[in-house]
Amino acid sequence: MAAAAAAHPPPPHAGGSRPGPPPLAPWTPDKKHSDRERWVCIYPTYVNRKKTRQEGRRIPKESCVDDPSMQEIRDVLQAINLNTLLELKQYPRERSRELQHRGRIRVQLRDDSGNPMNPEYPTRDSLLLHVGKTIPMLKSRQTKAPEQAQVAASSSAGHSQKKGKGKRR
Repeated sequence: MAAAAAAHPPPPHAGGSRPGPPPLAPWTPDKKHSDRERWVCIYPTYVNRKKTRQEGRRIPKESCVDDPSMQEIRDVLQAINLNTLLELKQYPRERSRELQHRGRIRVQLRDDSGNPMNPEYPTRDSLLLHVGKTIPMLKSRQTKAPEQAQVAASSSAGHSQKKGKGKRR
């Protein structure tokens, strides 16, 4: 029986082979800036206007947007020609475990010589300010706003009449 088990290796489990980039190696000081381990991480919470500083917001509220998604952040960063990588990780301070609150973006800020990839955005904070300023100008944000206003107007019009039991006798 043991010989039969050795001849036939066990089948890989269902979640074993996932498409995508290989897992990250541990960080060491000798890594180059082009290695993904050296790229900076950006969580959507960093630019979320609805979060407090204690909940993880990193820039002033005036520069933030409401509920940014990791796809929106990725689109903005790719528009300025930065290398990005999406990861399905959760921000440690996020209380909700829902899928819409997961995700982070890794961004390559510097090339191997240590110079910024985009001289206009040499630091993570300058990048976050750009993301907060640019997301409201995305087409997906422009089309959502009128639809949400129409839905809000129609729902408030339907609830203008009072409903109740009436007089008690």
